[in-house]
Amino acid sequence: MNRKELFDIADNWFKSQNWKPFPFQKETWTAFLQGKNGLLNAPTGSGKTYALWIPIVLDYLQTQEKTRYNPGLKAVWITPLRALSVEIKQAAERIIADLDLPLTVGIRSGDTTTAERAKQKGKMPDLLITTPESLHLLLASKGYAKTFENCGAIVIDEWHELLGTKRGVQIELALSRLKTVAPKMRIWGISATIGNLEQAREVLLGNDSKTLENAVLIRANIDKKIKVLSVLPDKMEAYPWRGHMGLHLVDEVADIIKRSRTTLVFTNVRSACEIWFQRMLEKYPEFAGEMAMHHGSINRDTRLWVEQAIRNEELKVVVCTSSLDLGVDFAPVESIVQIGGPKGVARFMQRAGRSGHQPGKESVIYFLATHAMELIEASALRKAVAQTVVEDRIPYLNSWDVLVQYLNTLAVSDGFFPDEIVEEVKSTFCYQAMSEEHWQWILNFITKGSQSLLAYDEYKKVEIEPNGLYKINSRMVAMHHRMQLGTIVGDAVLNVKFLGGGFIGTIEEWFISKLKPGDVFTFAGRKLELYKVKQMQVLVKSAENAKSSKLVSWMGGRLSFSAQMSEMLRQELYSANEDQLSVELQALAPVFKRQRKESIVPNGGEFLIETFKTREGYHAIFYPFEGRFVHEALASLLAYRISLLSPISFSLAYNDYGFELLSDQEIDMQNVLDNDLFSPAHVHHDLQKSLNATEMARRKFRDIAVISGLVFTGFPGKLVKTKHLQGSSQLLFEVFRDYEPDNLLFQQAYREVFEHQLEEGRVIQALERIGLQEIVWRRCEKPTPFSFPIITDRLREKLSSETLAERIKKMTAAYMKEK
Repeated sequence: MNRKELFDIADNWFKSQNWKPFPFQKETWTAFLQGKNGLLNAPTGSGKTYALWIPIVLDYLQTQEKTRYNPGLKAVWITPLRALSVEIKQAAERIIADLDLPLTVGIRSGDTTTAERAKQKGKMPDLLITTPESLHLLLASKGYAKTFENCGAIVIDEWHELLGTKRGVQIELALSRLKTVAPKMRIWGISATIGNLEQAREVLLGNDSKTLENAVLIRANIDKKIKVLSVLPDKMEAYPWRGHMGLHLVDEVADIIKRSRTTLVFTNVRSACEIWFQRMLEKYPEFAGEMAMHHGSINRDTRLWVEQAIRNEELKVVVCTSSLDLGVDFAPVESIVQIGGPKGVARFMQRAGRSGHQPGKESVIYFLATHAMELIEASALRKAVAQTVVEDRIPYLNSWDVLVQYLNTLAVSDGFFPDEIVEEVKSTFCYQAMSEEHWQWILNFITKGSQSLLAYDEYKKVEIEPNGLYKINSRMVAMHHRMQLGTIVGDAVLNVKFLGGGFIGTIEEWFISKLKPGDVFTFAGRKLELYKVKQMQVLVKSAENAKSSKLVSWMGGRLSFSAQMSEMLRQELYSANEDQLSVELQALAPVFKRQRKESIVPNGGEFLIETFKTREGYHAIFYPFEGRFVHEALASLLAYRISLLSPISFSLAYNDYGFELLSDQEIDMQNVLDNDLFSPAHVHHDLQKSLNATEMARRKFRDIAVISGLVFTGFPGKLVKTKHLQGSSQLLFEVFRDYEPDNLLFQQAYREVFEHQLEEGRVIQALERIGLQEIVWRRCEKPTPFSFPIITDRLREKLSSETLAERIKKMTAAYMKEK
């Protein structure tokens, strides 16, 4: 068949669905059929799935007559979320059924049954939908090269989500191998808009010129209309307090829900999701039966039921987290409510795209600020959406733990010859700068367990055969490796089950460890009484009539501003001194008025410092507007540098807008300014001294130890407890620190702390920017509106939500007495 005949088939199929192909879809079909690799940049809900399923099917029609069908793997579709697999499969099956083709479609993920896997082992489907982890499990199978040899295409969906993560590195390594075993394979990625699309394509395709030269970047150029509306309170208080999570606006959210067919209410963390669900149900019991909750810790069957119920328009509202961020197609969803700042433009646009999730439809998202300062964020986000200003996704470099795991994967299957594999590894973006010395260290590590572990046989996993083949022959080592394969490492989670049976979801070990039998906690929208903890299972009874309960919470989960979001927020704040103000900034007039009375609203050339005294002590507040993680580093850095001038101890607090140093003695601020304590010089050294970087690296090393296989997390249902896992990895960390400081995995732990956790580069940029601004130091009589959220954030760490709300009310009343 010629190209025109193939395109006629595709056009006719689109017509039969009452659709019309977009230009970007046809451009993708053409490039694919020409044998090119590429990256497709298309917004969510634009028909990007058919942009690549169609040419995969057309390619089959072009290369094989229907009567000469040969079973076997022809294309692989990688998705980062198992929840998306079913939809992607249905899309492929629709085309195949309508064109009456003999092709089969299968899914392989963590949810695939043992029977289905065994069936696939004997006969792979023609089109396979899988995850990064399951792809590596296939590479860990004997004879994988034969499985993939005739595969003509691999598609990596939602590439922007994988880029900048270790799962993305897994994909890079897998592709480096598949290019060799399946030379005809075309590599395609699908990505939403990110700041560094060209680099994203380069990371996906690798550094070999042959692949890159035969590659395209296709942009959909669809003007996806996103309407951003802020939910504003009737009365704006002068002090923007926090701790109530925006719950005072629950009535406004209920109005939005009642006006829409279906609404998704997004929170940033799972605990906020639980709180909002409970509050909505208490205030609006009529939503019962039409409201559901969706987050990663609720059991899979419930999540799948919720997703299907949204499609079937059986639910009016779903309170959810990032678990519904990606590509799932929910046509009935009309409105999105974002509770609190999403901290990034890309995340905000992704969530907005959940509504109007069809080509040409407008997306509507309501922004609900949890405290008044977040309205500045809302105003900045509206401009960012209009200008399509989105973040870069920074790719990982030299992730030695992932490389160790990958080499063990190859050694588990058919084994590997280092001279063949090293060039493939160096062709990836992540390992392009790997030296011969690094490579030899890695090989030494997988065969001998590195210099300091030579005496322990358990670390000698890979054997070198007489012909030079590197192979894992121990069945136990191979089994442990397959069970632990992957790069997502979290705290140990326990299954929550009813005494009489029935799985509810998973809870982190640290939360349950604080409860005793008889305690009542709220989880997945239910009040549950703890009966006992047995073999990593939490056995519970229903306790719906209990008067009080503890709300389940999770470690971490706090988001911080991206660099682009910080920049846009600063620009928006500086514009508060101009005449033309956005709706949100106009609403903040009482806050700005009070702020100017007590202090100033800084402009672009000013860096604000405020000092005042309360009964808690002497406060010094600094406002870089750089995001929580950068402020954590800056607070520690400044506290350390001040302590070098005079002996003084601080308690630190920080949020996305600024940070606080609190002490029982007054800081000599003039001395701080005279000694240039905001200098970007010696930042690395001072951060190491100030932040106890060793402790942070020790915690980071736990994940590295798990990924590289240094420690075993346990068998299903018998997982190793977090404290034991931490203990094992800490012991190894101490050994490497004392006896092998040049250990690559040990050094990686420090590098990841500074590059990814502390964002050292952004800390230096912030200090350089402050160096160019005029420092404005204001001695205030009492806390200012800008300082209020930072102070209450510190209190929130110590007090329960009820106590905090009372405390804040008293503080607000006291500060408002003096007008």
